[in-house]
Amino acid sequence: MSEIALIGKKIGMTREFYKTGQLVPVTVLKMEKARVIEIIDQEKRGYNAVQLGYGKIKNSKLSKAMKGYFAKKNTEAKKKLKEFKVLDTSKYKEGNEFGLEIFKDVKFVDTRSKTIGKGFAGAMKRHNFGGLRATHGVSVSHRSHGSTGQRQDPGKVFKGKKMAGHMGDKLRTMQNIEIIKADIENELLYLKGSIPGSKNSEVLVKKSVKNIDKKTITEKIIASEQAKKTPDKKKK
Repeated sequence: MSEIALIGKKIGMTREFYKTGQLVPVTVLKMEKARVIEIIDQEKRGYNAVQLGYGKIKNSKLSKAMKGYFAKKNTEAKKKLKEFKVLDTSKYKEGNEFGLEIFKDVKFVDTRSKTIGKGFAGAMKRHNFGGLRATHGVSVSHRSHGSTGQRQDPGKVFKGKKMAGHMGDKLRTMQNIEIIKADIENELLYLKGSIPGSKNSEVLVKKSVKNIDKKTITEKIIASEQAKKTPDKKKK
C-alpha cells in the first residue's frame, strides 16, 4: 500500500560539509504543501485512497468542470491532483495540509522525475554501443548500430530493438536516496547525490518502498567517533 507523497521543484545542486571534513554532494528541492481534496472510501469506488492537490493555478486556466469541482469541495484550485491508496482513511480529513513534516523520521526516500531531454541521438550515445571496426572492411558506417533484422524468416524488426531515436525526457524512479537535512521553515529538502531532471523540473518524493538497513552518513560518523573513543585491547 503506497504512502502519500509530496511534489517539489528541483532548484539545483550544492554540497554539505560535516565536522569530520567530509563533503557530500546534495540536490536541493523546494517542496510544496499537499492538500487533501477528497477521501475515497471502499464503498464509493472499491478501494481506500486519498486525493491530494499540489501547486497554485489561476482560475482562468481551469475548465468549467474543474471550477465546479473545486467550488463543491470549497477549496482553492490546485494545479495537479494525485491519488494515493492508503490502508486507513480515518487519519485524513478534507482540507488538511501536509508538508515536510511527513518525512520527520524518514531516512531514505524514492524520487520520480523526468530525465533531461537530449533530442535525437545515435545508437552509440543512446544505448552505449561500441560501434563498428575502425579498420579494414568498414566504410562510412563506424558509428552505426549494425544489422537490425534477420533474413526472410521472420523478416521484420522486432519491437524494442535498440536503435537511434529520441533520447531522454522519460520518467525515472531513483530508490533509497538519503535525506541529508530538511529545512521546514523554507520548505527545502536536501537529498544525497544527483536526481534525474533539469533545474525547475517536477520531482515526486515519497517514503522509500524497500526496507533497508543501510546507515546514514551521520550514523557512520557517530559510529566512527565512538570506535575512536573505545580503547583497543592489548595484544597478548
